[in-house]
Amino acid sequence: MDDLAHPVADLIRARAAAGSLPGQRIDGARLALVLEGGSSRAAYGGGMVCELEARGLLPVFDAVYGSSAGALNGAWFICGRARANVHGWWTPEVLAAVIEPRRALRGTPVVDTDVLVDHVYEDLTPMGFEEILASDVEYHPMATDTHSGDSVDLAPFVHDRASLKDALRATTRIPVLGGRPVEIAGRHFIDAGVTENVPVRTALAQGATHVLALRTQPPRAEPQPPSAFEHRLVQTWLVRNAPGAVTAWASRHDRLREEEHILAHDPRVLQVAPPRGTPAISIVGRSSETQRLAVAVGRAAVTTVLS
Repeated sequence: MDDLAHPVADLIRARAAAGSLPGQRIDGARLALVLEGGSSRAAYGGGMVCELEARGLLPVFDAVYGSSAGALNGAWFICGRARANVHGWWTPEVLAAVIEPRRALRGTPVVDTDVLVDHVYEDLTPMGFEEILASDVEYHPMATDTHSGDSVDLAPFVHDRASLKDALRATTRIPVLGGRPVEIAGRHFIDAGVTENVPVRTALAQGATHVLALRTQPPRAEPQPPSAFEHRLVQTWLVRNAPGAVTAWASRHDRLREEEHILAHDPRVLQVAPPRGTPAISIVGRSSETQRLAVAVGRAAVTTVLS
């Protein structure tokens, strides 16, 4: 189906033209924005939400679902500060503060989301926490429960600034690289990507009739499985820190394949993705030039789909 004639694109244009607002809909649809994770790779998604923001499209959505760094991009979009703070995706000071591979030698997190949430989002690229809490557009950061191994929507746990920060920590707590699980309301959570890298299934299960999915890598019919070394490393970490998620990790490749099928073939879903041939970015990528290019590519991808 041509993206320009897709029902999701049609709904977005219709709502934008009508000035439709959350809570005042008469079209009977529930439109969800769904954002893929990927740590540094989510710079592509950062550019995508910048373009959506520039077009004034936040009010057309009823809910925003994000996994891992996709939840961060969703937060920037909801608070209306995506463009003002997009430089955080490529500024060396921010990249060095959050990602430092040499910290592994000291046994501290290589990807430090505590620094991200408590320092970067307070002092360097201020996040609009209060705007997110007050928004009429629902915010659904996802995470993985360390006991059950289930994909969990953290929205019911978010009620103030502190709990919102905890949700941002939990959704991005990457196994091995990110430190110990995050405790919320007596439960423990790790990175959403272990169970749901693109939270399209949760959005559909919660009633979405239309989904715009923002990808951080080109679609692929057969996802690349982790190397044998990565599989063993993550599994060993999970056994020690999140035993309930071991089975989820073992079956993750099958879920990714199912996820890709939904994204490519479900008529309720329109995905926006970087084109093939764009730079592949490591989850700990720190190249300012590449990150900045990824943001530009992301903006162009949205322009192509929605123009």
